[in-house]
Amino acid sequence: MASKRQRRKRRRRSERPASDRAPVPDRGPRAGVRLDDADRARAAGARGAKGPPPAPWGSFPLSELVVLLAVVMLIAGFVVAPPRGAVLLGTGLVLGSLAGLELAVREHFAGYKSHTLLLAGAVGVAVVAGLYFLGPDSLRVWMAVLAGAIVFAISAWLLMGAFRRRSGGALYRFRSG
Repeated sequence: MASKRQRRKRRRRSERPASDRAPVPDRGPRAGVRLDDADRARAAGARGAKGPPPAPWGSFPLSELVVLLAVVMLIAGFVVAPPRGAVLLGTGLVLGSLAGLELAVREHFAGYKSHTLLLAGAVGVAVVAGLYFLGPDSLRVWMAVLAGAIVFAISAWLLMGAFRRRSGGALYRFRSG
């Protein structure tokens, strides 16, 4: 009689001779049915990366250092007197936002997590700010906001398509951890 370990030991598919392999079962009535988003996400998750994509600068903690600098500037902005304090606060907010946006871009275009609305919102806010500060004086605020909303919608549609191509067809993907 075989021991427990021998009974539980399974051979890998490549170790089995071709005659021992079971035929691939027919998928039945779903054989010709298109996959829905959940099936695509499961299939892409099984073959996808197990963690967030690596940074282009390697293992150097650039994003973490920028976040640390942003936190220091935010704290200093609350302590320093008003003219310089406001500049430190604004700079800290911008640096923190850029660090988070960089990670969102990497994860989105690697197909790891969908950050469609965050990235489209960043593009829309940039358009509103650009039109408000650099546009003609006759440009009303509501016209800048309308242009930002249109750019937001177009960029969200394009970013959604980019994530679907990178993730194997999933519209969104949640990862724990």
